[in-house]
Amino acid sequence: MIRVAIADDQAVVRMGLRALLEREPGMECAGEAGDGQAALALIRRTRPDVLLLDIRMPGMDGLDALRAIAADPELRGTRIVVVTTFAVDEYVFAALQAGASGFVLKDSAPDELVNAVRVVAAGEALLSPAITRKVIGLFGRHGAEPVEGLETLTPRERELVAWVATGRSNEEIARELTISPDTVRTHVSRAMVKLHARDRAQLVVFAMRAGLALPT
Repeated sequence: MIRVAIADDQAVVRMGLRALLEREPGMECAGEAGDGQAALALIRRTRPDVLLLDIRMPGMDGLDALRAIAADPELRGTRIVVVTTFAVDEYVFAALQAGASGFVLKDSAPDELVNAVRVVAAGEALLSPAITRKVIGLFGRHGAEPVEGLETLTPRERELVAWVATGRSNEEIARELTISPDTVRTHVSRAMVKLHARDRAQLVVFAMRAGLALPT
């Protein structure tokens, strides 16, 4: 059973998400919150697997709540999916740096939202190529910076981290490089261990911060 919490300042949005989750086999709603402070309290009390988080909320906004969750070792088991009105803005950029595992649009189809929960609950990242390309542009304005552990990666691991930062799945990367998905998975897993990345979303951040040459 995947336990999902919802944080959004709009009651109608929370109601719709709750209804969607409660009719989905293998999922249940762990609770709702209308602002960041309430979301933080909810996570501490219920420890859900996934939090669907709106960024723009009154009081403590979703971004501050996300940073607080990411900074608390006891709460890091909760994966965060940012549910946003806009595909990419400065909030998405900051949320990715703060530890968000994925993004979905509020007007996404119900099956896309359900898939987002399942993907992130399984420890994967949910970054569409369209969102990733725009975020890459935002990172590019800041220039490269040192990333601890990058020097320990093999050339193949560096290459695959760069591919992960394009938003492609293991299967898509395998097709591009004419290797097996298992090979991709092995190298990506080793890179995550060396860089102390909690998921693929953090690998994207590291690749962009380090200025790795991203495949086109």
